[in-house]
Amino acid sequence: MTFIAGLQLGRLPMNTKELLSVPPEVLAKALLNRRILLKEQLPTVIRTLEAEEQNLEPKVSRAVEKHQQANDSVSSLKLIRDSAQKDAGGLLPKVREFRNELIDSGGMVNLDPEWKKEKLFEELETIEEMIQTSALDHKAEKKLLDQRKKLLEKNEKWLQFRRETNPEMAEYIDSRRKMSKLFKTADKSHRDMLKAVEKAQPLHEKKRAMQDELREIRRQKDRAKELLHQSDEAIIHWERRLKDGFEELGQGYPDLLASRKIIEGGGPSSFAKKESKKNQRKLEKTTPPSQKKGGEEE
Repeated sequence: MTFIAGLQLGRLPMNTKELLSVPPEVLAKALLNRRILLKEQLPTVIRTLEAEEQNLEPKVSRAVEKHQQANDSVSSLKLIRDSAQKDAGGLLPKVREFRNELIDSGGMVNLDPEWKKEKLFEELETIEEMIQTSALDHKAEKKLLDQRKKLLEKNEKWLQFRRETNPEMAEYIDSRRKMSKLFKTADKSHRDMLKAVEKAQPLHEKKRAMQDELREIRRQKDRAKELLHQSDEAIIHWERRLKDGFEELGQGYPDLLASRKIIEGGGPSSFAKKESKKNQRKLEKTTPPSQKKGGEEE
C-alpha cells in the first residue's frame, strides 16, 4: 500500500497496520493538495504536449511518405522482375525447340558471319581514316559520309536478305535475344529490388519509432486532459470530505471508512481478499484432476 505525502506527492510503502494509523484527514488533505497541484500544472503540461505533438506530426508524415515511396519502389521492381522472368521462362521452351529443329534440319547457319563483319569494318575504317587525315572540303566530306551511309545500308540489306532466306534461323536468334534480354532485365530488377529493400528497412524503423513516440505523446496528453477535467470535481469532493467527514454523505459520497471498520473488527482487508483468491486459483491450477474429484476410483 502507498501513502501520498504532502505536496511532494511521493509514494511511501506502508503495510495495513501503518496505513490504519494514519488519520483519514491526513490522507484526504494529501489527495486534495495533489489535485490542486495537478490543476495548476496540467494546463502547462497539456500545452507542452500539444506543441510536441504539432512539431512531431509533420515529421511522422514525411517518414511515412518516404517509407511508402520505398515500398512502392520495391513493389514496382518486383513486378518488373516477375513479369520479365515469366516472359523469359515462357520463351525458353520455344528457343530450345527452334534450336533442336535447326540442328536436325541442318539449317543452323550464321546470319552475320565473321568474314562479312571484318569486310564491313575494313571499309568503314578506310572511310574514317580518310575523313580524319585528309584535308577535305565540305563536299568531299559529305561524299565520304554518304558512302559510309550507303555501305551500312547495303550491309543491312544483305543481313535482311540472309534473314529472309533463313526464316527459321532468324526466328531462333530473335527469340534467343529476346529471352536473354528479359532474363537480364529480371536480374537487374532483382538486384535493384534488394537494394531498395535494404534502403527501406531503416526508413521503416525510423517511421515506427516516430509513430510510437507520437502515440505516447498523445496518450499522455489525453491522460492529462482527463485529469484536468476531473480536477474540479475531485477538489470539491475532498474539500467536502474534510468538512463533513468520511462516512456516507449521499450519492457520490460512499462510506470511505467501511473497509477500515471491517479490518478493525478482525475482518480481512480488500488486499487480503485479493491475495486469498489469487492463492486459491494457483492451488486449483496445481491440484491434479484426480484430487479435485475426491481421489481416483479403486
